[in-house]
Amino acid sequence: MLDKTYRPGEVEPRHYQNWEESGAFAARPEAGGQPYTIMMPPPNVTGSLHMGHALTFTLQDILVRYHRMRGFDALWQPGTDHAGIATQMVVERQMAAEKLTRHDLGREKFIERVWTWKAESGGTITRQLRRLGASPDWARERFTMDEGLSRAVRKVFVDLYKQGLIYRDKRLVNWDPKLHTAISDLEVEQREVRGHMWHLKYPIEGEAGRFIIVATTRPETMLGDSGVAVHPDDDRYKDLVGKFVRLPIADRLIPIIADEYSDPEKGTGAVKITPAHDFNDFEVGKRHSLEMINILDRDAHINENAPAAYQGLERYEARKRIVAEFEALGLLEKIEPHVLQMPYGDRSGVVIEPWLTDQWFVDAATLAKPAIEAVESGRTRFVPKHWENTYYEWMRNIQPWCISRQIWWGHQVPAWYGPDGHYFVELSEAEAAAAAQAHYGKPVELTRDADVLDTWFSSALWPFSTLGWPDQTPALSRYYPTDVLVTGFDIIFFWVARMMMMGLHFMGDVPFREIYIHALVRDEKGQKMSKSKGNIIDPLVLIDKYGCDALRFTLAALAAQGRDIKLAESRVEGYRNFATKLWNAARFCQMNECLPVAGFDPTKAGEQVNRWIAGKLSDAAARVSQAIESYRFNDAANAAYQFVWNSFCDWYLEFAKPILQGEDGAAKAETRATAAWVLDQILHLLHPFMPFITEELWQQLAGDRGGFLMTAAWPSLDFEDAAVGRELDWLVKLISSIRAVRAEMNVPPGARVPLQVKGAGEETKRRLATHRESILTLARAASLDLVLEAEGQGVVQVVVDEATILLPLADVIDLAQEKARLAKEIAKLSGDIEKVEKKLGNREFVAKAPAEVVEEQRERLSEWVAARDKLTEALERFSTV
Repeated sequence: MLDKTYRPGEVEPRHYQNWEESGAFAARPEAGGQPYTIMMPPPNVTGSLHMGHALTFTLQDILVRYHRMRGFDALWQPGTDHAGIATQMVVERQMAAEKLTRHDLGREKFIERVWTWKAESGGTITRQLRRLGASPDWARERFTMDEGLSRAVRKVFVDLYKQGLIYRDKRLVNWDPKLHTAISDLEVEQREVRGHMWHLKYPIEGEAGRFIIVATTRPETMLGDSGVAVHPDDDRYKDLVGKFVRLPIADRLIPIIADEYSDPEKGTGAVKITPAHDFNDFEVGKRHSLEMINILDRDAHINENAPAAYQGLERYEARKRIVAEFEALGLLEKIEPHVLQMPYGDRSGVVIEPWLTDQWFVDAATLAKPAIEAVESGRTRFVPKHWENTYYEWMRNIQPWCISRQIWWGHQVPAWYGPDGHYFVELSEAEAAAAAQAHYGKPVELTRDADVLDTWFSSALWPFSTLGWPDQTPALSRYYPTDVLVTGFDIIFFWVARMMMMGLHFMGDVPFREIYIHALVRDEKGQKMSKSKGNIIDPLVLIDKYGCDALRFTLAALAAQGRDIKLAESRVEGYRNFATKLWNAARFCQMNECLPVAGFDPTKAGEQVNRWIAGKLSDAAARVSQAIESYRFNDAANAAYQFVWNSFCDWYLEFAKPILQGEDGAAKAETRATAAWVLDQILHLLHPFMPFITEELWQQLAGDRGGFLMTAAWPSLDFEDAAVGRELDWLVKLISSIRAVRAEMNVPPGARVPLQVKGAGEETKRRLATHRESILTLARAASLDLVLEAEGQGVVQVVVDEATILLPLADVIDLAQEKARLAKEIAKLSGDIEKVEKKLGNREFVAKAPAEVVEEQRERLSEWVAARDKLTEALERFSTV
């Protein structure tokens, strides 16, 4: 017998261990099913489970479990990313506690230490994924720096270099002056800060007393200015184009150029151009062949390219000195307060500098063309479709991709330098030595490039490197291209686009047929979760408190396409109650001896209620399947929920009770078998969402099942008895309408009210007679009579099809008091609605208030209007005789 209470903390680890040890998660190529492949976005090896992980991995697991039950050869390829900077920082922090730096150890010993840390502590995220119920093929787990993937990375780098698609160049990069490395845009966090705008006067050469005024938020970079730009159509400056200014402090002549980058409506209309320290200025500098003057070193201190008095100064100290000197020279026009977006390193927490340095780059524009065409032609489809526009915008404006990083942990660049700096890119040092000997005509000593590759470079190869490429393995030919990628919108460019480029270039086909982009998980007010706001919700805490199934079902039920998830703990608690409802329904079935019957065919059932529930189940299974396959996870979860809670628990089991407690042996046996069969099918339908409680019930409700629920077949019933469906649906509608009126009118739950039916047709009369006992019991009615006119005082009416149901309530409730209560609640809601409508009608409020606040007000308005309409309808139900 099932325990009275479901205990997820005991059940979940036991089932997960059994699944994993039995190999139930493994792909089954030998079984011959159609392949279905999902690549797990590899979480950082330093990571721990957060709510974004919980969402994306839950959705992937739903898809994999569903397709596995549908008979597909499902491969969910797992693995972790080496996370270059993040992992190096973890280990360096440990060493700092020992008063050591990586330089004290040297590169080789430091990397050994990182590998040791990875072996001992790097599995946190995969252990936590197991707690979430994730069912990937763990035996195939990969790591972006395992030997097979390292071989793939080297081959891709060398091939792209030899094809002219990787090259070394001096360009601007995001430079982290604390970590001393280039970082990707994704690792740059834009923060809004209160700063200043300095207006500086640059003297026009040869025109004493004439100046051009430039406005800047970074006066220290003026030491590297190599031009001043004005718009070609700006009449104020047309006579100055082609002339020079004498750059103060640096005492250099720099040209005034005409370029559309300068906005006549912004600031003074003239902008200083510092090509070595601003990404936009870099492009202007290239267009006009301006000098690239780098005035910062790797620590963001002023270097030897600046006047001697400034050399060695920290950037912000240099700023103070420069502003003071401009003021002393009479060249500081004014200083204004200014709010600006400042780039910070998400790992180091320091301000990032655009810095001119030698790096390795990929010709992303060339690789992007086939990747754009693949989406345009429909070979890869985005869901929701509007994310295609984001993809196109990024890809059509793509810049060279900086792939080198100045750290030690990662894939070391396979390039070796000769004595004169000439480099050789080869798969191995031996091949590089041979190439160098051919180049120099003799053996020479080579030095390997110290840089490692951007983490995104290796993860871009994930869909095919994990399957054994560059070897042409059976897994590669079977599981590539993959079916779907499930990920967040924030890495469409950093990861999705780069996988598209690499997959098309090296495999000749797209890496995935569909890309499902899920939304963000926000807090219950719609705010982004962050440590600073203190509103982070820990999925592991929720799992401990409510069970894994409750969290998974909540995330699925809220995962509507194109809409961010507002997660409140109360929602998880609500779906924990759903799990409890399912458990209690199973206990009811068990106590009433509803046991599975081998070979049971629900379509042969004779009892109306049994044929009705079989039809409802068939419809629910179809809706759940269609919704999962179209990535409408919320619709799938809600279809399953409505069927289980309403159709099965609230109605079918209630309708079945008199039969189960009655004397008709045949009807009882059929209903027991039907209830057991439907419950089994429910466990199948819910399994992708709630794997643990369904597996537990599946195993406890019958003897040896001969396997796991997770590998059992998905429900495939296609059945409908239309006549029975109409009749039972009418019965549900009738009783629900009566219950709703009772609730609206505050009728005490125990009070039995007479029911009068006016205007009933012949079919309704027959149904009333057939289901009289169910109506009396479930509607808590004292009697059920056909009438020509209402009898009694304080009659409330509700229309069901052609008939009017009359409930005389004068003897049950205080009619005057009830009318007054309804009127008072309607008035209060109307007042609240008026206030919110006024607020939302204020354009200034809508424009200036945070988006989540505006959305919250709109949702509140919608809820209040619906509540008022319901109460108004209730008030209008009163009639007098």
